[in-house]
Amino acid sequence: MTVTARQQGLARCLSCGKLCRMPEPQAKHRAHCPRCNRAVSYRQNASLTYSWALTIAAIALLVPANMLPILTVVSFGQGDPDTIMSGVIKLWESQLQAIAAVVFIASVAVPVAKLVVMLLLMVVVQFKLPLSKQQCTLLYRFIHFIGRWSMLDLFMISILVTVVHMGNIANVESGPAALAFGAVVVLTMLAADYFDPRLLWDLEHE
Repeated sequence: MTVTARQQGLARCLSCGKLCRMPEPQAKHRAHCPRCNRAVSYRQNASLTYSWALTIAAIALLVPANMLPILTVVSFGQGDPDTIMSGVIKLWESQLQAIAAVVFIASVAVPVAKLVVMLLLMVVVQFKLPLSKQQCTLLYRFIHFIGRWSMLDLFMISILVTVVHMGNIANVESGPAALAFGAVVVLTMLAADYFDPRLLWDLEHE
């Protein structure tokens, strides 16, 4: 039978990763990491609650992020605002399939996939579903790693707005969807950070 770190009175510091010896249950003082002095506990407090709240907020903001204009390119005084998908379509029709694919993956596929995976992981823990904990852990590690690339679209917009500023000849303006999209990215990153993957493995010992 597998013996867990919790059963041995050990917990990992979420700040520096050190494995710490936890005090006895009757001890009145809280455990602190001897390396970085951060408070250490077996599981993050209210991890699932925070993850649910942040994920639901991200899903709500995903609608304006995709429906509102995110970018307006003005050329010789004329230009129409584009949503994320309309921008992808224009890039594809302009024979820029590689750029269109990058924008679609970074701005549509990755945020949606992260939210779907987060919902799956939280449902597994909440309702104690008998799914493979190894596969769930791999999914969590994937979305935690890929989260940093979700800002690629906003990074491109910020560069264009800063560089392309030539009055009526050529100008690039960001739209209201940029703020909503940035909020979606930040909220999904926070949701992944607050989710404690050790909750998945607790199901094995219940």
